[in-house]
Amino acid sequence: MVGDPEVEGAPETETETGRVRAVLPVGSLVSPSGDEVQLPELEGKVVALYFAANWYPRCEAFTPALAAAYGQLRDRGVGFEVVFVSCDEDAPSFERFHRDMPWPAVPFGDLRRKKGLSQAFQVEGIPRLVVLAPDGEVICSDAVELVLRYGDPAFPFTPARVAELEADEQIKFASQTLEKLFSVSYVNGASDQVPISSLVGKTVGLYFSAHRCEPCLKFTARLAAIYINLKGRSEDFEIVYIPMDKEEDGYLRSCGDMPWLALPYDGDGASSRALARYFDVREIPTLVVIGPDGKTVTREGRNLVNLYFDMAFPFTDEQIRMLRGVEDEEAKAYAPSLLHAGHRHELSIVSGQSGGGPYMCCECDEQGFGWAYQCIACGYEIHLRCGRNVVDGGSAGTAGP
Repeated sequence: MVGDPEVEGAPETETETGRVRAVLPVGSLVSPSGDEVQLPELEGKVVALYFAANWYPRCEAFTPALAAAYGQLRDRGVGFEVVFVSCDEDAPSFERFHRDMPWPAVPFGDLRRKKGLSQAFQVEGIPRLVVLAPDGEVICSDAVELVLRYGDPAFPFTPARVAELEADEQIKFASQTLEKLFSVSYVNGASDQVPISSLVGKTVGLYFSAHRCEPCLKFTARLAAIYINLKGRSEDFEIVYIPMDKEEDGYLRSCGDMPWLALPYDGDGASSRALARYFDVREIPTLVVIGPDGKTVTREGRNLVNLYFDMAFPFTDEQIRMLRGVEDEEAKAYAPSLLHAGHRHELSIVSGQSGGGPYMCCECDEQGFGWAYQCIACGYEIHLRCGRNVVDGGSAGTAGP
């Protein structure tokens, strides 16, 4: 397990059935405050083993989502418990991380039991959430994605329940309208409230962002320039800021940087979280584009803006195919290779079919797709356009126009 040394004498476990009681006897846990916890009520409950560490950003991001689902299930009186199995590197880190959790944990010093659990459930990466039935059978080998996507409705995490949720999701997407997406009837404009109904028939971008987020600040500036260009061309395009800010001050600062509409700040962020869950938003900034018919056009608006700027509008598959066709033609004017003056390796031109694919440009740190100049030796990739300024005069080739 990550963060644990090898320990001799790990307990025998029934890996076929995943019986948690073989390595986690009742009474061997600690509360977030450090007190010993007796859990006779563990019997008869669905138990989730949460393997995580405070040093890993994905664990820090997932813990609040799991805590929210856990709280909802507990409030409903559902027979559900979570047990934290730490992958932290030292006891103070474990204690700091555990204090933010409302569930018990295997004591940090109980290396034998932690290793036994890690081996029994073959834990190789974190975060990992192994869900066990009351009889110890594994219901779900990793429910992290289910919690992120569905929250507490995913309980009890069985394949049948997941199938139900996916079917419900398909029905919702099929009947989706702009008005149904919002739990409010208006959004905030620069000086007044704008009815959601006035956005019907337009292409609408839902912009998930937060003020204290460096990538958000950078992308907001780019998106604002593109928004202004599109509005100047009288395109039926609008953006609604979906705040992921934890405090109202951050929300107000974000609104001050944005020339578009904003979902009203509601204090607990319930409206924003509902939309983020509906669209399966895992990171910010994210730009989801809704078409004039109220259906989702793409959840990849951020990448499309970075790739094609205002030419990406209206973000449809047809428009993107057209742009990629233009790129294919333009690529013919570029040299087959060049010597990067800073990287000191030869870069060869590649397409999406010959190794380009999705990438982050190592020159401008922006999204790339398809055509690229790529270093075959180490995978260094840049946009074709970025190749114009990095050519050594004595190189094997020169960039095209």
